[in-house]
Amino acid sequence: MNILFAVDGSEFTVKAAQFLIGYIDSCKELPDLHLLHVKAPIPVGLSTHRARALLGSDVVDGYYKEDAEAALAVAEKILHKKDVAFQAGYKIGDPSFEIGKYAKKHKIDLIVMGSHGHSALGSIVLGSVTSRVLATTEVPVLIVR
Repeated sequence: MNILFAVDGSEFTVKAAQFLIGYIDSCKELPDLHLLHVKAPIPVGLSTHRARALLGSDVVDGYYKEDAEAALAVAEKILHKKDVAFQAGYKIGDPSFEIGKYAKKHKIDLIVMGSHGHSALGSIVLGSVTSRVLATTEVPVLIVR
């Protein structure tokens, strides 16, 4: 089984990582676990191309890498403590699109995500990324709140 754990470094990533450890312990065979953080591109007013021209590619790439490493570290720390093997990476782009694309490319069987409820109806309305992943992928999605 291939599991994709989409992380953002928030408290919801922590909750999902803790749930995932218990889930993996109950599996007959250890799944292949993929951690993925997707960073939205630099805002449109300052396009990535323009930012690279103004700041330099190294600065822009460093920004993306640093942000991704911080988000991934939250889940990695929890998984390392329990000796859970995984591979981690990050992408730049629209999070829901990149998650779906990664799932398809790597033949993912299950996507695990923590969900943010940013509105007053937080317990009813899922985060926008989670909602779009549910709407655009055929892979089962496990949402941890």
